[in-house]
Amino acid sequence: MNTDKKVAFYTLGCKLNFSETSTIARNFVNEGFERVDFDAKADVYVINTCSVTDNADKRFKTIVKNALKKNEEAFLIAVGCYAQLKPEELANVDGVDLVLGATEKFNVTSYINDLTKNNIGEVHSCEISDADFYVGSYSIGDRTRAFLKVQDGCDYKCTYCTIPLARGISRSDTLENVIENAKEISSKGIKEIVLTGVNIGDYGKGEFGNKKHEHTFLELVKELDKVDGIHRLRISSIEPNLLKDETIDFVSKSNSFVPHFHIPLQSGSDDLLKKMKRRYLKNTYTNRVSKIKEVMPNACIGVDVIVGFPGETEELFLETYNYLNYLDISYLHVFTYSERPNTEAVNMEGVVAKKVRAKRSKMLRGLSAKKRRAFYESQLGNTLTALFESENKEGYIYGFTENYVKVKTPWNPELINTLHTITLTEIDEDGLVRFDFVKEKAIV
Repeated sequence: MNTDKKVAFYTLGCKLNFSETSTIARNFVNEGFERVDFDAKADVYVINTCSVTDNADKRFKTIVKNALKKNEEAFLIAVGCYAQLKPEELANVDGVDLVLGATEKFNVTSYINDLTKNNIGEVHSCEISDADFYVGSYSIGDRTRAFLKVQDGCDYKCTYCTIPLARGISRSDTLENVIENAKEISSKGIKEIVLTGVNIGDYGKGEFGNKKHEHTFLELVKELDKVDGIHRLRISSIEPNLLKDETIDFVSKSNSFVPHFHIPLQSGSDDLLKKMKRRYLKNTYTNRVSKIKEVMPNACIGVDVIVGFPGETEELFLETYNYLNYLDISYLHVFTYSERPNTEAVNMEGVVAKKVRAKRSKMLRGLSAKKRRAFYESQLGNTLTALFESENKEGYIYGFTENYVKVKTPWNPELINTLHTITLTEIDEDGLVRFDFVKEKAIV
């Protein structure tokens, strides 16, 4: 397909979606398209959707409208989780021409003919049971870090979650392929790789279309640590029951893995964890946090938590709040429970009023701000390394330390995508951290 057409992308949702958008974008570029920003005029707009929150569903229509304002003749494509779950609903949105499901999205260019707009969106969406092959992907070129997908799908049956319906069974990339992708990323001068997947602790399952683990997550981590040229490896999000002590010990001594873990909790109440069909109780979570802090006292630990799940009384919410308050963690990602069709939780009793959900969410967001501030305070005076990003925001450049402290300094383009040794000095009024350079020269 030789073309001088322009294509733009908008990604909703998780890091995994960003890595997949990058892979899809490379397919377009290989077909001769020029990639432009989403707020520019393009011939094709691709929206990678999410099904995790209500908000993501509603935003889809707004994004479509914005694209059509730029070019009312543009060809609009919806892909991703929501496109798999409710393809007809998206196809009926005014202006949408093509909806592709979980497996079809990686061959998007083969579904495009002459870019003539359709009266109603055309749907190509497999039965989710057919989503049993693995497509490796990674995002590159738009950040100082790359997101490397190592696993897809999930075999867990959490009662609030549609991801198994949207992404299919748990399956993994081969170890050889992950290592090849990592080498390719490092050869492009990218300093940090974030490992992503739907349930990455389950890595190794289904490499050969079965449930036998050919490799474990720990083996993956050990092999990646040997790849030359990668300065930082970050584990994005891993279930507490799948984060083993051996992995924590290895990370604490590794060459490249950084002391930052994001571990979903969802509730600090054992009663609710059972109703959610999570695969652990609070005690396991407490042990994970203790183990990390024992071997990596400066580690950053992020937590996912859901408020307003059916049956969450005021008492059970306070149990979660107090548990998180006491726990040695660094920040929270707070999700307000929203009803999803075809999930068990939809039919559960004890529905929490929307207003109450909003209030509890606000309380936990306030706790998160306090936790982050306390964590940043605990790091003042420490000498760390910062990797600087490429954006100039109001005259400042921003970066992240290995343990995920966000730092800022006056804009200097020479710092972009460089690693520097710094000493953290004070917290600015915007809550970010100022620092002194230990050496003017970059490490790399």
